[in-house]
Amino acid sequence: MYHHEGEDVFVIDGHLHLWDASEENIKHQGGEEFIQCFYDYHATFTPEDRLWDMDEYRKYGADRMVEDLFGNGAVDMGILQPTHLHEFYKNGFNTVDDDAELVEQYPERFITNGRWDPRDGEAGLKELERQKEEYDVQGAKVYTAEWKGDSKGWRLDSPEAFEFLEKCAELGITNIHPHKGPTIRPLNRDAFDVGDVDDAASSFPNLNFIVEHVGLPRLDDFCWIGTQEPNVYGGLAVAAPFAQNRPEKFSEIMSELLWWLGEDKLLFGSDYALWNPDWLVETVMEAELTEEHKMEYGVEWSHEVKKKVMGENAAELYDIDIEAKKREFADDAIAQRFGLGDHYSGAAAD
Repeated sequence: MYHHEGEDVFVIDGHLHLWDASEENIKHQGGEEFIQCFYDYHATFTPEDRLWDMDEYRKYGADRMVEDLFGNGAVDMGILQPTHLHEFYKNGFNTVDDDAELVEQYPERFITNGRWDPRDGEAGLKELERQKEEYDVQGAKVYTAEWKGDSKGWRLDSPEAFEFLEKCAELGITNIHPHKGPTIRPLNRDAFDVGDVDDAASSFPNLNFIVEHVGLPRLDDFCWIGTQEPNVYGGLAVAAPFAQNRPEKFSEIMSELLWWLGEDKLLFGSDYALWNPDWLVETVMEAELTEEHKMEYGVEWSHEVKKKVMGENAAELYDIDIEAKKREFADDAIAQRFGLGDHYSGAAAD
């Protein structure tokens, strides 16, 4: 657990990927453009002494991922968000089944979400049923700008998407994570527009919509939607690394989000491996709002708020008992591997 202001903070990284962008897995030029764009974001926000080289960035593997997440105790649990991109990658970029293998190895530490695409029709609905049956997924990552044949995107408020949302409600897949963030080459920026979240959230009040990347660069649009829809949340992947080299921008983004949505509707995510939580968690935890923003918005990025955003809000959505997890983690495989038992020993003794 991360230690802050004399107290342990349970961190759930809500946005993780285990991807394969190796050259042998690329089948379309879009796959190369995609990973190069990812690397540009990585290089822009990562501290110089923590930059990866391109070879390790393409395919880092499960063992490296586990070490980066848990090796220094920065993260306690993680939620895997699959992105298939089969048009670009022979075996997919980051698939549900690949993620599930990691969950099987460390079931106490990882959760994997499912994935669906309304353009898959009846076969896609059957696949969603399989994901629930085999992996008991509680959520689904949806990627509205993903290419499929001649189609370069879809909308969350379309009749076809509503059929899948109905299936999610029926199956108990309650947490929907639409990617609504910056453009990634060669995908279409307009297909990431946040406007289609509004009708979907209103039409399915029993589902939670965790809008990943909080709509950036359309933060205003997202905030207006997020404040009027009680089931819309904000995932901070992409917003979080601003704390590293643009702290005033981070302060502005967080002030807007806290003023509009409030502290109970924001979830931390590193977007690993775009950015590594072994430095990002500390950066975000130690960040502060500017005095000007505190006065203007009347909000605080306090220790108690940070605890909610860094783990407690995700625990609420995914039914995670944090105190029980602390006791479990005192002697699990991860604690033994990295010598982290002391991080949880107090909880285990309670």
